Amino acid sequence: MNAVLGSALLHVAEIAAIVLFILGLRFLSSPATARFGNRLAAVGMLIALVAVLGSSSGFGWWAILIGVVLGTVIGLVSALKVKMTAMPQMVALFNGAGGGAAAGVSSTQYLLWQRAHIFAVPMDPVTSVSLVISAIIGAVSAAGSVIAFLKLQELMTGRPVTYPGQQFVNGIVALSIAGLALWVMVTLGVEPVWAYGAMIVLALALGVLFVLPIGGADMPVVISLLNSFTGLAVAITGFELRYNTLIVAGTLVGASGTLLTILMSKAMNRSLTNVLFGAFGASGGMEVPAAGGGAQQVRATTPDDVAVMLAYAHQVVVVPGYGMAVAQAQHSVRELADQLEKKGVTVKYAIHPVAGRMPGHMNVLLAEANVPYNQLYDMDDINPEFPRTDVALIIGANDVTNPAARNVTSSPIYGMPILDVDKASNVVVLKRSMRSGFAGIENPLYEDPKTAMLFGDAKASVDGLVAAVKAL
Repeated sequence: MNAVLGSALLHVAEIAAIVLFILGLRFLSSPATARFGNRLAAVGMLIALVAVLGSSSGFGWWAILIGVVLGTVIGLVSALKVKMTAMPQMVALFNGAGGGAAAGVSSTQYLLWQRAHIFAVPMDPVTSVSLVISAIIGAVSAAGSVIAFLKLQELMTGRPVTYPGQQFVNGIVALSIAGLALWVMVTLGVEPVWAYGAMIVLALALGVLFVLPIGGADMPVVISLLNSFTGLAVAITGFELRYNTLIVAGTLVGASGTLLTILMSKAMNRSLTNVLFGAFGASGGMEVPAAGGGAQQVRATTPDDVAVMLAYAHQVVVVPGYGMAVAQAQHSVRELADQLEKKGVTVKYAIHPVAGRMPGHMNVLLAEANVPYNQLYDMDDINPEFPRTDVALIIGANDVTNPAARNVTSSPIYGMPILDVDKASNVVVLKRSMRSGFAGIENPLYEDPKTAMLFGDAKASVDGLVAAVKAL
């Protein structure tokens, strides 16, 4: 009777966790409800973990509990200590951990089946296929996420790393993985252990080779894609373990990551294959020398002059970019907006889908500064507003405001939808220097007669604007 009751409670917990995961994902689709959705998903995860603990016994119970405690500590410390500017790196690492966990579980299951085979217990086809696919995808996601982290953390170059015959090498590695995978699946795990090990090593190598040629400008797409890989690996692992919650959770992550990848590619007007194999950001663009090189003729300005422009404007559109994230200027930007609104100025924020280094990067930063959600506008909604905007205030957003995307056919970003900031009456750009953005190309917007450049740290510049506006 107790066993029947325990089994029933386990199924109820699984259903509850699945429902909360789905609702959490639904609420995450809007900035206004994202925090609530995150909490719902967290509660669902807690229920799932408690259910697993309740159904375990012996050493397994303690091993799972230790994992839960360690994961909780790491998660709490990361949430409290990691700066918002480093959030993309943390997302990449956590995503890699998920892929690595899926590969690790599959490898452990494989070794257990190998041991069982000694005692004449065969591996069934579903388990064999699941083990192989989950291990390969998880290993690729884990290794690729580590490279993405290193690029984002600037521990290695963010530019594409390419070499002659690169696609040929990748193809050979992929074919080798496929051959070993077929061997494992056809023989139902009876083949030597080294074959499975070689498959995992090659999958890790493919993950590295897969991300190396992708530049920093495409990191939002890469992070989304690797996230979908991890979700798929986790879902397949659920088939190995016969655990429905894992299957559903992995499917949700994989599906949402895939959809987000498609949306990111569409926002850049580039196919996914072009993102993955086009080496965007490599040499060949219109390179801009560092500050002081004098390659572009620009008009510098001062905080006092910009403050006058802003204070007497009817509408100001703020365009945040990675420069705002690096300087942690989001709170200062919110304070500036408050001061302008006190003077009767309408303030709106233009959010490009691939601004920053991960999907929704700017939304997260502005939400942290408690910017009202109704002031955040997607690209398609804000672009019609620029012709009636007095000042477009660009804070570090380079490539997503580059008019070359419209009319310079030789530009790497040609055809990418951009924010139409050049249609505003006045444009003010806050930058540290004249260095180029992720794409490594110059921005002709800076030479437009109605564009003024306010050089310096973004936070210091915005703080100067706040003080100047208050003084008017």
